[in-house]
Amino acid sequence: MIGTSDRLHLAIQKSGRLSDSSRALLRESGLRIQHGKNDLTARVDNFPIDLMLVRDDDIPTFVRDGVCEFGIVGRNVLEEFALGEAEPAYEVIAELGFGTCALRVAAPEGKAYDSPASLAGERIATSYPRLLKRFLEENGVEATVIEMSGAVELAPRLHIASYICDLVSTGATLEANGLHVVDTVLESEALLVRTLKPLTPEKEEAAEMLLMRIRGVLATQDSKYIMMNAPEEALATIGEILPGVEAPTVIPLAGRPGHFAVHAVCQESVFWETLQKLKAAGASAILVLPIEKMMM
Repeated sequence: MIGTSDRLHLAIQKSGRLSDSSRALLRESGLRIQHGKNDLTARVDNFPIDLMLVRDDDIPTFVRDGVCEFGIVGRNVLEEFALGEAEPAYEVIAELGFGTCALRVAAPEGKAYDSPASLAGERIATSYPRLLKRFLEENGVEATVIEMSGAVELAPRLHIASYICDLVSTGATLEANGLHVVDTVLESEALLVRTLKPLTPEKEEAAEMLLMRIRGVLATQDSKYIMMNAPEEALATIGEILPGVEAPTVIPLAGRPGHFAVHAVCQESVFWETLQKLKAAGASAILVLPIEKMMM
C-alpha cells in the first residue's frame, strides 16, 4: 500500500499557455484532480500524486531538487535553466505535442537582416539571455544582450535595443508593435521531465504507472483504428498504403474464400486521400474509428 509520504509530486504551470493543456493531459490519463482552498497544490483522489501549481520558471528547480518527481514545462524554459547548470538535473521523458511556439529574433519593419551576422555589434533585448548567447556563439557573432523580464517587444520603440529575441506563438504581438521575425533561436513545446533523484520503491512503482498512462494517451493522439474488407491479392498493397502501421491483423472472412478482414492501428492521421487509395486498391467497408485509450 502506498502511504501519504510516498505520494508523487508533479509541477505544472499554475496559469498560462501550458496550464489548461497540462490539466487536460492528466485528466485523459484518468487522474481526478481535486481543488481545495490552497491554490498552490491540487490533490488527485484516485492516484498517489499531488500537483504543484507554480510559475513555469520554477518548475526546473523543483524537479532538479527532487521537490517534485515530475514536471511539465516548455522546452524554452527548460533549456534556459539547463544552460545555467553545471550538470544535467533532469531527464526528458516525453514531448507532449502542445504549447508549440518558438524563440525568435525580431526586428523593426524596414530594418535589413540577411543572416545572424547582421546582429554583430547590435543590442538585442530578451528574457532568454542564455539561449540567445548560445545562438550568437554558435554563429560566431558578438552582440550586446540586454536582459528584460517582460515587455521585450517595446525595446526597439524605447531605443533600448535594435532587435529583440522573444517567444512567438502567433506573431500578433510582434505585428502590433511593428516587428517582424528574422530568425529562429529555438523551437519549443511542452515536455514531461523527471528528476534524477532516486525514488523509493513505492514511488518508483507509482511513477511507472503514471508514465504508462501518459504514454498511452500520447500514443492515441493521432492514432486511429481502421477496419476494412479486402481480397487476398490486395493485402500487400493495402499494407503499404496504411499510414504508420507495422503489422495489420488479417482475418479470413467466413463464407468468402480469398477475402479477409483487415484491422490496424494507424499511428498517423488517416486522411480522405488515404481512404480513396485503399478503395482503389480493392478495399471495401472501410471504417476509421477514434482510439480512446491504448496501453503500450
